[in-house]
Amino acid sequence: MQLKLTVNGVARSDDVEPRLLLVHYLREVCGLRAANVGCDTTSCGACTVLLNGESVKSCTVLAAQANGQSVITAEGLVAESGELHPVQRAFREQHGLQCGFCTPGMVMAAASLLAENPHPTEQEVREGLEGNFCRCTGYHNIVRAVLAAAEALSAPDSAESSAESGAGVGA
Repeated sequence: MQLKLTVNGVARSDDVEPRLLLVHYLREVCGLRAANVGCDTTSCGACTVLLNGESVKSCTVLAAQANGQSVITAEGLVAESGELHPVQRAFREQHGLQCGFCTPGMVMAAASLLAENPHPTEQEVREGLEGNFCRCTGYHNIVRAVLAAAEALSAPDSAESSAESGAGVGA
């Protein structure tokens, strides 16, 4: 089938098998590696992307279901200048990762959470990340990273750089 969608701001048109999962489309057809295949059962969240601004686990979405829509991966949050999105920066600065396998999914879930709730409490962050599993950390630094990103995004001087780095994605 002919698939037409926008991936990280770039319009695409590709012939794909109707049964191809979105995560495999992103990895194998688009060559994007941030969305990881961790379980294929929606349990881990390593494949989380934004589909029309909503956080989805791409291992449970057919590429055909994304036809005509917009997909943003962790690669798509990085500004053209190479500047990291505030959530990505906070994960790095707060040591919110260890092996890094779950990090893109966590970052995407966090970006979606912050688009919906720009000033979450610690409990709201924990609940918002509930569908994303990390095998390496105790989540403490991940939660700190999301709270730090919320603070950075709400800072008066971040409005311009946030818009440039995709912070408005999903808003």
